[in-house]
Amino acid sequence: MGTESAAIEPTGAPRRAEIWIANAPVSFGAFEITVGVDPNVPDPVTLLDAVASAGYVGIDLGPAGYLGTGDVLDSRLSERGLALAGGYLELPFSEPDRLESALGELDVLLDVFDNAGSDDRPPKPTLADAGSPERAALPGRAALDPSVGLDDAGWERFAAGLETAVARCRDRGYEPTFHHHTATYVEAQWEIERLLEVSDVGLCLDTGHLLLGRGEPVSAIRAWADRINQVHLKDARVAVLEEIVAEAAPVVEIWRRRAFCPLGEGDIPIGDVLDAIAEVGYAGWLVVEQDVLPDPSDPDRPAAEQRRNREYLRAHGL
Repeated sequence: MGTESAAIEPTGAPRRAEIWIANAPVSFGAFEITVGVDPNVPDPVTLLDAVASAGYVGIDLGPAGYLGTGDVLDSRLSERGLALAGGYLELPFSEPDRLESALGELDVLLDVFDNAGSDDRPPKPTLADAGSPERAALPGRAALDPSVGLDDAGWERFAAGLETAVARCRDRGYEPTFHHHTATYVEAQWEIERLLEVSDVGLCLDTGHLLLGRGEPVSAIRAWADRINQVHLKDARVAVLEEIVAEAAPVVEIWRRRAFCPLGEGDIPIGDVLDAIAEVGYAGWLVVEQDVLPDPSDPDRPAAEQRRNREYLRAHGL
């Protein structure tokens, strides 16, 4: 596995926090709604070559099986000096009947980790809520209209379901993280705060999705520092996000309209975010994500943008 990592010196503190920089298949258009559906999803070997050559030391899994399985996945990662940073999985936490059968998908994810994970930089099961068709149709709405969120009984079911999934991860030797996500039942800042109240799971802070949930990344990092155990770093264009919310456009429009952009080209103060991460002494995986849909008219663009994102971080000491 690769050995390059970044260490940043928190302002006014003597300790150094080790941060490992990863990328994700979603930055190349490969994720749950495209893999196996869109013929323009890139070849996984080409994607891994692009990530490694850009200088990343880790990769998120993407949909289980996309990057390979078993020895094939392990070889592909080892040959390129890449470690697994995590694997994203949506589960219907507030729906007990659906959750019971869906937990098999979590076992599949953890099996992949067993075969291809790194002991010194272990991957994190990245849990997210599965949402609903109603929430998927209204991205960004919960911050403006809490009535679209779970009621108290729904949160009780959610907490119980999440506890079951977290325990399964820990029983297998993996510490999970929870990813707040647009158009799910943990999207708005108030929903993230409720999640933190009803569980002890760590938080995967995603700067782009937090923006759509009307949160502010720098203050969130400081407020939730003791719960953040994974970071997904995105930049985003506020005008595009606001347009989608105002139109009540479906969640796919976020990717179709390229609301997420290269680091430093959007409206998130990425430099301030990195300073805040250093200030609180965060250590662990930092996964660069720039969610896009595959674009056959410009297939080389994702690799070029992810090289640019890695150079951006190097220029900021990472």
